Amino acid sequence: MKLKEIVEILKGEVLTGKEHLEKEAKGGFAGDMLSFVLANAKEGDVWLTIQTHINIIPVAVMKGIPAIIFVSSKTCDEDVLNKAKEENIVLIKTPFSLFESCGIIYNKLK
Repeated sequence: MKLKEIVEILKGEVLTGKEHLEKEAKGGFAGDMLSFVLANAKEGDVWLTIQTHINIIPVAVMKGIPAIIFVSSKTCDEDVLNKAKEENIVLIKTPFSLFESCGIIYNKLK
């Protein structure tokens, strides 16, 4: 599924990376502990989280995650936006909870 489709179904707001919305998401990963994401997320997954600090960007880069989705209308600071732009990571904000967001994406991917 293309990232632009995920933005649409999650009623998302693209914070960075509008030029990368044609990238494909191969799956999804939900988690807030960075060590858990590093150990378990797969390349091509979109990452759903409430974490909004700068350390999420290097984790996404290391794992080959094309987009991070902030659930529950979470947003991030300017330094995170700038680092995401620098690393070509799409940041998306959705009003849905983590549970709802996972269900919506799962139902669309299956």
